[in-house]
Amino acid sequence: MIRHTAERTPAGTSYLATGEGPPVVLIHGVGLNKEMWGGQIVGLAPHYRVIAYDMLGHGASPRPDPDCGLPGYADQLHELLEHLQVPAAHVIGFSMGGLVARAFALHYPQQLQGLVVLNSVFNRSAEQRAGVIARTSQAAQHGPDANAEAALSRWFSREYQAANPAQIAAIRQTLAGNDPLGYLTTYELFATQDMYRAEDLGSIQVPTLIATGELDPGSTPEMAEQLARRIPGARVTVLPEQRHMMPVESPRMVNQMLLEFLATAHTRPNPIKGIVA
Repeated sequence: MIRHTAERTPAGTSYLATGEGPPVVLIHGVGLNKEMWGGQIVGLAPHYRVIAYDMLGHGASPRPDPDCGLPGYADQLHELLEHLQVPAAHVIGFSMGGLVARAFALHYPQQLQGLVVLNSVFNRSAEQRAGVIARTSQAAQHGPDANAEAALSRWFSREYQAANPAQIAAIRQTLAGNDPLGYLTTYELFATQDMYRAEDLGSIQVPTLIATGELDPGSTPEMAEQLARRIPGARVTVLPEQRHMMPVESPRMVNQMLLEFLATAHTRPNPIKGIVA
């Protein structure tokens, strides 16, 4: 992975930015941080200005207010773009980052050029909802790494885990090192906000890609299809034989998909100006 020196916004958000061209923002998943995007930074930076940051409660960014909700996470991205003097960007959100990206699209449409939601959740079934609520309770009782082994089994193929033990160990350490309160606040939103303003998703008017892995048990192809049906013109891509952490496990495949989408999306102007929902 290419190492960059992280910087901070006035509000304390830790971020890194590299490359030149149309700006692309990367939002990580719950329990992770901006370092998960190493493969995408390498693949996208020759063509785009890539901005990756630590979500509230993660990495070197501050804790969220306990009652800030998804709008507070959208506000964090707004403040980051204002600090960088970026009028509008393509936003790529992974898992929990996909919920943040959706919230940003609804609250700050004038700052959005394109939207990519990777391996994220929408309209969980009763069984899926019960499972994630149970994991939230375990995290509240035992800390951020309470479900680490089960999570890694969901996230990665057995072959990848066996071939990359050092990387798996590093991710396990990242999970364990999370601030407990920041992690729990974020995980509770991840567990409960899959239908956040679902009735308003039809207002999103930028090029949109919804993608997941064929074998992703928590962010299923069915979820991707349902979400895409709510957003006008959204595309759906299901990558074969991929599990949840496909940006890490298969960066070349994911990068090819992203580059193909961005090549067409960044040429289209943002039709929404000056509207804040």
